Amino acid sequence: MNSTRLHRRSVLALLASLPLMAARGALAQGYPDRPIRLVVPYAPGAAADQLARVLARPLAQALGQPVVIDNRAGAGGTLGADMVAKASADGYTLLLGTDATQATNLHLARKFPYDPLRQFTPLVLAAVNPIVLVVHPSLPARNVAELVRYAKAHPRALSYGSSGIGTPHHLAGELLNERAGIAMVHVPYKGGAPAMTDLLGGNINVLFASLATALPYVQNGQVRVLAVTQAQRHGGLPQVPTIGETLPGYALAGWLGLFAPAGLPGAIQTRLQAEINKALADEAVRSALEQAGLVPSGGTPQALDALVREELATRGRLVKAAGIEPE
Repeated sequence: MNSTRLHRRSVLALLASLPLMAARGALAQGYPDRPIRLVVPYAPGAAADQLARVLARPLAQALGQPVVIDNRAGAGGTLGADMVAKASADGYTLLLGTDATQATNLHLARKFPYDPLRQFTPLVLAAVNPIVLVVHPSLPARNVAELVRYAKAHPRALSYGSSGIGTPHHLAGELLNERAGIAMVHVPYKGGAPAMTDLLGGNINVLFASLATALPYVQNGQVRVLAVTQAQRHGGLPQVPTIGETLPGYALAGWLGLFAPAGLPGAIQTRLQAEINKALADEAVRSALEQAGLVPSGGTPQALDALVREELATRGRLVKAAGIEPE
């Protein structure tokens, strides 16, 4: 009797779901039939905004519909990401998410408005935003090993700047402190530009900066670049080692990916993944992104999901280690 009832309930549940499945199938077949909104949770000009504008044109051509950029800055990206998390899962609202919106911000707030894992459908990791470790020329360190030795010989004498509390630049410094067993003092700024100004003026000794911010000063010799923070060397700076080459296991960088609300039909997810990857493989797109200081990526939804899960754990641990109290 019990097995009969269970079977009957399963059949009824399946029948009840058929209209929804049919509707989703019809939606996917006709997709897209109107403009697609790509929400950028930062102000115009930011790295995420530049990436979105580079991708919008080839995606619009491939999909046959306009891709409209919608800048929704606020709360370090949380405002725009939350809007997409609560949008309809029909493929017409997408998010240009970052390591901040999908991993770090959760650990910086006591009450967070969305779940980065449960409320999004991952699409593609679009690009990596490289971070470089640079120092003032007066500092007697020409590589990471010499910097670590100096920091150990002069406890808390070194101060490192970042573009703000909880940014990947801040966490890159905390990860170096942790892995090297040193105690550089963090000095947060409201953006990379003022931090670079203070490094040039000798007010701080060390800076973790986005490559795009630091490169002009590296090229003219005003600052010395010691390493990149990501796992692999940067193609534009092949002579510059990674920090991980000195401290095995060290790797941290900013990244940007495309997401949709949770529940996106599989056919639409597959279509968007394919078109985004095609756009990222285009030489003109890659050149434009590289000029903006970004490293084009690409890949599968599964890879992006795995990255978010890994980064949620890593960033949470670093936020705690840095003593950053959620607000």
